Amino acid sequence: MASPATTEAQQGLWQAIRESLRGTHRDYTTGSLDRAILLLAIPMVLEMAMESLFGIVNVFWVSRLGENAVAAVGVTESVLTIVFSIAIGLSMALTATVARRVGEKDIEGARTAAGQGILLGGGLAIVMGIAGGIFGPEILAAMAGDAKVVEVGGIYARVIYGSSPAVMMLFLINAIFRGAGDATVAMRSLWIGNAVNMIMDPLLIFGIGPFPEMGVMGAAIASTIGRSTGVAYQLWQLYGGNGKIVLGLRHLKPHPEMFRSLLAIGTPGMFQFIVGHAGWIAIIKIVSLFGAAALAGTTIAIRIIVVTILPSWGLSNAAATLVGQNLGAGQPDRAEKSVWRCGIYNAIFLGLITILFVAFAEPMVGFFSDQPDVVATGVDCLRFIAYGYVFFAFGMVVVQAFNGAGDTWTPTWINIGCHWALQLPLAYTLARTMGFGTRGVFIAITIAESMLAVVGSLVFRRGKWKERKV
Repeated sequence: MASPATTEAQQGLWQAIRESLRGTHRDYTTGSLDRAILLLAIPMVLEMAMESLFGIVNVFWVSRLGENAVAAVGVTESVLTIVFSIAIGLSMALTATVARRVGEKDIEGARTAAGQGILLGGGLAIVMGIAGGIFGPEILAAMAGDAKVVEVGGIYARVIYGSSPAVMMLFLINAIFRGAGDATVAMRSLWIGNAVNMIMDPLLIFGIGPFPEMGVMGAAIASTIGRSTGVAYQLWQLYGGNGKIVLGLRHLKPHPEMFRSLLAIGTPGMFQFIVGHAGWIAIIKIVSLFGAAALAGTTIAIRIIVVTILPSWGLSNAAATLVGQNLGAGQPDRAEKSVWRCGIYNAIFLGLITILFVAFAEPMVGFFSDQPDVVATGVDCLRFIAYGYVFFAFGMVVVQAFNGAGDTWTPTWINIGCHWALQLPLAYTLARTMGFGTRGVFIAITIAESMLAVVGSLVFRRGKWKERKV
């Protein structure tokens, strides 16, 4: 029989979970730090899990069309990470600025930053969408190097790259809500977007009912419709909701000083993720040297990995919000304490996922493909990358803590060192020179990401990020 204290603790936990899912306007600079982490992390974890579903649902249905279709999706979305990089870079600036203003109790300043971020990101997204829509097949051809993959996925690439504005807005507006502590709204926008995508995917890919059979292009259209629906919900909340950040037309009037401030933080943030994701594109290029089956297996495994990594990013985003708001409130020690707490919780979670991946890698990959070469590569990818998960846990949280403080240059230099100076040369050497094949690539990823965690944690302990002005 449970003791009264245990029962009370369980009731408190369930009450906090319900509160986090329902949404709450809470001051995260006071009170229990564990409760603050829980209230922010649950919707942020679910938000990131929902973002990962866009990719995993597409791969699930597209895998029925063959390995060339899966390879086309994998290569196209590896390049789309450039759009993600720019969106995430600006998102870091928005989260840091909005969180700092909220911590200072300057809500009007937070609203102004939000409006300027939307103007800036929207302009960039339109340019990228036009360029991607025109040159999508050529980009795919340059990356895949396989005429059959381009033939199957050329139009898919055109639609996906052309939808860059929806991708950008989904990231940016959710960053505003996260910085304000309204994480539940961000979560719901992705719930809605994913529900639409999950319904439309099979209908458009296979031509069910009155819908035309579009094949792999149907997956691109379904994703675009889903993301656009999520953005529509965000805008409704942003301009007609009752959260901390509610915008009016005055917040969209160009504000040059705020533009400069956001770019000062966001530009190194963009570069930080461009470095990381461009490095990932190079990794995919190395994998492609071993054929379409290797690409397909890696694509499937990465989709599975993303399901676990993105929820961990959700916990890391909670740390970023807590850092920004508590620095704004003049409480740097509470900000630092929140980061180490989040790191420990993340390590426990990813440690459990490591056990799951090592034990059940084959049936997990086999769920998406029954081709032996594809499954073998996917299993290797899952297991070797999972061996570094506990290190990844702290690295992800510390990087986001720097970003939440507005110190986006420090993690940028760490990314350059670990991803370009270490990971890429090591991956090519192990895979090609030493003959490890794709396993060498996966080993290099694990070593580089573990080094990033160690270096990032050591630099974070020095505390210079506490002095950053936003």
